[in-house]
Amino acid sequence: MPDTPTALAPLLTRIRDCTLCAAHLPLGPRPVIRVDTRLRVLLTGQAPGTRVHASGLPWDDPSGVRLRQWMALDSEAFYDQSRYGVMAMGFCYPGKGKGGDLPPRPECAPLWHGQVRPLLPNLRLTLLIGRYAHLYYLDAKRETLEQTVRRWREHLANGFFPLPHPSPRNTRWLQQRPWFEQEIVPALREAIALAVMD
Repeated sequence: MPDTPTALAPLLTRIRDCTLCAAHLPLGPRPVIRVDTRLRVLLTGQAPGTRVHASGLPWDDPSGVRLRQWMALDSEAFYDQSRYGVMAMGFCYPGKGKGGDLPPRPECAPLWHGQVRPLLPNLRLTLLIGRYAHLYYLDAKRETLEQTVRRWREHLANGFFPLPHPSPRNTRWLQQRPWFEQEIVPALREAIALAVMD
């Protein structure tokens, strides 16, 4: 294994300087990624929204508030880079579509994820937040979001925990599935506690 702290720093510089998708990004490139070689839990969601694009701080929006509630973390704990990191499917805000933000740019994850993950030697758990992350990391093409989330035990055995996206747009989906709060959220909290345990 390479000297991971030494290798990660220049890689993050290259990521933050990336302009590969600039022609497709209405607000221009501003890659948002927050990783550290010490992290135990990695959050892989969709892509930054406009608020995160402006602040540069991942999950700095209403979706992040709900996600932190699911994880039972306050902001200080959530942004502790020695334990938690964020690497979305797309690092830049992709623009607005008819039903919300556009999908993450397809170039991003294939280019960068495979370079970053091997440099995270203490990674124990990856939260796959939303359908795009499920499709990329799991064999989920032939099942619904609900089916993927319900198979969390199977995926946890491989270090992944699939979740719906915590966006306010998904409030109705969550309300119609009380099993998520009753079963999945407690299991998520337990998995996180085990992952960050020394």
